[in-house]
Amino acid sequence: MNLAAATTNESLANISNTLIYSAMAVYTLAFLAHIAEWTLGSRSKVGRTAAALTATGRPAAAVPPAVQVKDAAGGTVVLDKPRVVVRAAAGSRDVPDGPGAAGGTEQGDLYGRIAISLTVLAFLIAAGGVLARALSVQRVPWGNMYEFSITFSTVAVGVYLALLLAKKNIRWLGLPLVTTVLLDLGLATTVLYTASDQLVPALDSYWLVIHVSTAIFCGAVFYVGAVATLMYLLRDSYETKLYGGGTPGRFANSVLSRLPSAASLDKFAYRVNAAVFPLWTFTIIAGAIWAGDAWGRYWGWDPKEVWSFITWVAYACYLHARATAGWKGRKAAYLALLAFGCWLFNYYGVNIFVTGKHSYAGV
Repeated sequence: MNLAAATTNESLANISNTLIYSAMAVYTLAFLAHIAEWTLGSRSKVGRTAAALTATGRPAAAVPPAVQVKDAAGGTVVLDKPRVVVRAAAGSRDVPDGPGAAGGTEQGDLYGRIAISLTVLAFLIAAGGVLARALSVQRVPWGNMYEFSITFSTVAVGVYLALLLAKKNIRWLGLPLVTTVLLDLGLATTVLYTASDQLVPALDSYWLVIHVSTAIFCGAVFYVGAVATLMYLLRDSYETKLYGGGTPGRFANSVLSRLPSAASLDKFAYRVNAAVFPLWTFTIIAGAIWAGDAWGRYWGWDPKEVWSFITWVAYACYLHARATAGWKGRKAAYLALLAFGCWLFNYYGVNIFVTGKHSYAGV
């Protein structure tokens, strides 16, 4: 099928715009419901985390057990190890997960369920908007940055909902997810909006379906990993303060204490980043093959190609560092955030501020 020969259905394009704006309205309601979940959920039960971390001002895990040795006469001598509190690496503390965003209360849980329901509704409406955009031009809906943005945000929410269906304890991700989705859609509909139109001939290829769809999915999963990494850094600081006998502030006690433990967040972020990394590798290879078909060379140091490779190197360094004893924990987490920052620059910065062969995709 020659995509360039297809016509644009303006009616479906207008329906798509209406659905995207409607999804933004519902996402706003979901955002408010998530705020209510965190605000109105009881704070009376979040002290369980502090109680587990602190015992008489010092964590029980910081007091090593006594050691029994034999003396010269064959008798038993009990020696006490020094009571030293050592900064633990990620995952070495025996800390339970927090009770969740709602704080384990019926009222907070009700608002949480409302927020999830509204998120599902907004996701379905946004998916309808993406589908209508595709039908309006009879092609995949990621021919320019506006279409990429609305598709990306929809896929990111879909990944979140799929993890919820898989019984993963990630409802804490709802608030930052809905917030960033609203920002993404707001930017898409104001700055990046492009009228529904046909593709330029260079994009008229089945590789558009393969290469860009995998890039969108990888970005959505990388986003989930980045939020988990950021939450890990905040929660780890909170646990470290309690572990050292300090007193966290009001924000930490009311919010961070409800998150999963730092070890759980660190493990979750690593797993999602490691799981999608091979697909990102395939995305770069697919792009190179498409470049060979379209431009007669597999690699030409185009800015988009360069930053895709930089992103790959950054995530490869993170995964390597995460598997290296000396770089676990916060150091590896900083690398993960740097890697996602490279992906974001490749997404926004290269398209907007840098001129290259990918500029025909439009803003």
